[in-house]
Amino acid sequence: MRNTAFVAVGLLFLIAQSNFFRLLRLWSGAVDAASGWVGAAGLPALAPPLRAVGSLVATPNLVLPLIVFTGVHEYSLVRGAALAFVLGYALDLFAAAPVGLFTCVSVCTFLLARAAGVRLAAQTVPTQLGLAFLFALTQGVLVLTLLAIFGRNPYGPRALASVLLPHAASTALAAPLIFRVAARLHQATITVPRAADAPLR
Repeated sequence: MRNTAFVAVGLLFLIAQSNFFRLLRLWSGAVDAASGWVGAAGLPALAPPLRAVGSLVATPNLVLPLIVFTGVHEYSLVRGAALAFVLGYALDLFAAAPVGLFTCVSVCTFLLARAAGVRLAAQTVPTQLGLAFLFALTQGVLVLTLLAIFGRNPYGPRALASVLLPHAASTALAAPLIFRVAARLHQATITVPRAADAPLR
């Protein structure tokens, strides 16, 4: 029950993430059109800052906080790794990335969160922001490293490196909401023993 619920919520987050990326592309195109209109009208030059903001905004990874939540909250190693595998594979399909890239990185992220889960508790918003930023940065470095080693385009990692920090920041900003959804899902799927199964006294 819980695994199915987490996979379903993760897929909903992936759909929202892909649509958010399209909205950002539309917004970036509107910024470029507005900057061209400002330059053509001879008005004050606002185009470079607007273009810089539009190019630095990166889509947050909405699935990453969900994977970190399962690692920090001491989920079963097999269950958490399987969930990270499924969500990472779905992210590969949604992002049109090389199959196995985000699958491997998501499982590694779960294992790192599981190792850190003994010492860290993601109960407050500042801790959630810090955890999401740190893990998004780590995941981005892992993706860039794997693309640099196995990728066919040598300029791809350099282009992606410029959005690494904005991507981690936007993921961290979205993390408290996703942690709250994951916590409610966790509470809703707790199995309570039935009265018939309770030991007799």
